[in-house]
Amino acid sequence: MSKTEKIRGVRGMNDVLPADEAHWRRLEDVVAACMRGYGYQRIRTPIVEQTRLFVRGIGEVTDIVEKEMYSFTDSLNGEALTLRPECTAGVVRAAIEHNLTYDGPRRLWYTGPMFRHERPQKGRYRQFHQVGAEALGFGGPDADAEVILLCQRLWDDLGLPGVQLEINSLGQSQERHAHREALIAYLEANADQLDEDARRRLHSNPLRILDTKNPAMQALVEAAPKLIAFLGEESLAHFDRLQALLRAQNLPYRINPRLVRGLDYYNLTVFEWVVDGLTICGGGRYDPLVEMLGGRPTPACGFALGVERVIELMRRAEPQGAEASCDVYVVHQGAQAELAAFQAAERLRDTGLDVVMHCGGGSFKAQFRRADASGAFVAVVLGDDEIAAGEATLKWLRADDGQAADARQFRVPLGRLTEAIVERVRDEG
Repeated sequence: MSKTEKIRGVRGMNDVLPADEAHWRRLEDVVAACMRGYGYQRIRTPIVEQTRLFVRGIGEVTDIVEKEMYSFTDSLNGEALTLRPECTAGVVRAAIEHNLTYDGPRRLWYTGPMFRHERPQKGRYRQFHQVGAEALGFGGPDADAEVILLCQRLWDDLGLPGVQLEINSLGQSQERHAHREALIAYLEANADQLDEDARRRLHSNPLRILDTKNPAMQALVEAAPKLIAFLGEESLAHFDRLQALLRAQNLPYRINPRLVRGLDYYNLTVFEWVVDGLTICGGGRYDPLVEMLGGRPTPACGFALGVERVIELMRRAEPQGAEASCDVYVVHQGAQAELAAFQAAERLRDTGLDVVMHCGGGSFKAQFRRADASGAFVAVVLGDDEIAAGEATLKWLRADDGQAADARQFRVPLGRLTEAIVERVRDEG
């Protein structure tokens, strides 16, 4: 009989195993608390959207639309659909469809999986996760500053050192157009130094050439015309006010004139958070997007962070990320003890404690190994002796070395089991 072939996960779409769950849950908890602190409300949008949403919103000549989207035709109705490669377009679509800004501006946030058909590498996967915030209906640099400060608070609350802010201004469309013409002329004059990708983008999306990672082109793009030189009075005033707000909060930043972001809908402020040359978060202002997707003109700004990249930084800062899977582990042996164990576990859970009851039998020694590995602070032991005496043994698994033996392990009446554990937890807390 031939051996059944194992079915493996899709390349670039990874499992999050229990050993990593502590970091993920901590990030989710910190994000939710931080968003509440800034008045953001959570929105959940579908993973699948109409393909034209991203073509129109992200831009037809961007890498995402040209090469990276998971798109397919619905076999039932022939509709062109796409697994979302990012979430801002979906949030804006939902805001337009449900008139979310009818009564005034809205602060919204989201988290969830995104999909891009990229070459998998560390921190960059085909299914990846993002956390993002969108401030819809806010037109001033104060909103830009607020989303940047929100990010800084996230890094502080997560304990992530070395995260650096880079900012730039893309101005308005007419300013970008003037810069575009100058940039094309400059690049055409140096066409012999362009790689294949730059030549392809020269007339369709020349601004993206400035973001090239090709070492052979770095000197060329450094000497290219700078967009900031083409900004008008209003755009410069917006950028200057943003910087004043950041300085007032003692938030350091670097102006990066090559920072353009990869999506067509940005204008004015753009920013990225970088660690050791790796971007973990980016965003900016995208005033044109709402109107591009069929809504009335509405200013907006926001950001998205890459969860997997942030998790990697959390691992570096706190390698021992695993946390206790429970507060109490119930060890038992014998039929009567099993009945008492179920009863004890349920009553302890009623108090809000997390309780794991051993299942599958086994010796007390083997069960204690499981109890110790669970991270529980106390084991409840029920055996024939305890049942006969109407008692339970409490064994404190995380007691101090200097603690007396009778304080580390002792018996209590079954009727006082829950009370004894809760009292001890309260005293030590």
